[in-house]
Amino acid sequence: MNAGKYVFSQMLDFVDKYEFEKCVKRYKGNYRVHELNCWNQFVQLFFGQPTGLKSLRDICLCLKAHRRKLYHPGIKQFVNQSTLSRANENRDWRIFADFGEYLINFVRPLYAGSSIPHLDIDNNVFALDSTTVSLSIKLFSWAPGKYSRGAVKIHTMTDLRGSIPSFILITDGKYHDSSALDVIEYQPDAICLMDRAYVDFDALFRLNRAGAYFVTRAKASIRYNIVEQNGNMDDTVGLRADKTIVLSGYKSKKLYPENLRLVEYCDSEKDVLLVFLSNNFEATALEIAYLYRNRWQIEVFFKWIKQNLTIKHFWGNSENAVKIHVWTAICTCLTVAYAKHSLKSDLSIYGIMQIVGISAFDKTSVKELLTDFQANQKIKEQLDLFSINV
Repeated sequence: MNAGKYVFSQMLDFVDKYEFEKCVKRYKGNYRVHELNCWNQFVQLFFGQPTGLKSLRDICLCLKAHRRKLYHPGIKQFVNQSTLSRANENRDWRIFADFGEYLINFVRPLYAGSSIPHLDIDNNVFALDSTTVSLSIKLFSWAPGKYSRGAVKIHTMTDLRGSIPSFILITDGKYHDSSALDVIEYQPDAICLMDRAYVDFDALFRLNRAGAYFVTRAKASIRYNIVEQNGNMDDTVGLRADKTIVLSGYKSKKLYPENLRLVEYCDSEKDVLLVFLSNNFEATALEIAYLYRNRWQIEVFFKWIKQNLTIKHFWGNSENAVKIHVWTAICTCLTVAYAKHSLKSDLSIYGIMQIVGISAFDKTSVKELLTDFQANQKIKEQLDLFSINV
């Protein structure tokens, strides 16, 4: 038996406690706290993510069952459900949000060298979208959604180089997607990919003036005049048109007075014509189409966090508790991404989460779990290659 730390304790070593405590001091999170400080609250919520526990009761029950092992993983005390619930209701959610922002700024550069499929460009490329979690309006009265239901929206912008989130905004279900464009800070020369829900010409023009680029789907109702036809189109790759246009609608031409680019691309697999709108005149028409194709990486990201993080069942009903829950989930994802990079593991973040979840109280080296596994798997594959089926 390995005499080292528990697996969960080793994963906590990738969390910078010093930076977390700076966030706690910023909002006086431990003021008049005697029983459960912010760090222990974070650790217990962090424990609930890779282990897939669906309620505070489950977290407290599991920690109580392993109370003799809690000191080594960094959990100095286990508490009951009501104490942890009160902490989620009363501690400032901005503590966890600020720590999440720190992790975003720390982890994103580690994956800056990752490639983007079918593209060879130096620009930073981001995908912007939102995912909705349906709720009971009776329990979550602060979060109205559509059709008299409750809902929480998680607006996310991910860096396609590594699929690391760069922006998170948590709102109620009635918050319009395009409103998120008003609070995002844009990087010059960055390319932002978004669907038709974000076609707000006032916001898009602000993005343009910030020196950033966007690629989105054009609405069928768009009115424009053609300024110029660009280049020869190649039907063999699906390109149908590449035009320089100016908006002609009464309001739209005032909100976005400069030229835009309109690219028509035929998706042969689905037999559908896609019309893209962009302010990028440097990329080729085919690159515009491939850029938008990569926007679907954010859909994969949303699918992943809903399947592998405890995010569909919130550990509290108040707005404060929900925001703490979501930011803890994001911090878990970023910590695992940091561990993956540090250990140079070829496993996916999903695979690492699964291994950590079932090995939380094992005394096995994390490096052995996440890297030696690969070597053993390669040996097994080589043996299988030369095996004879009888």
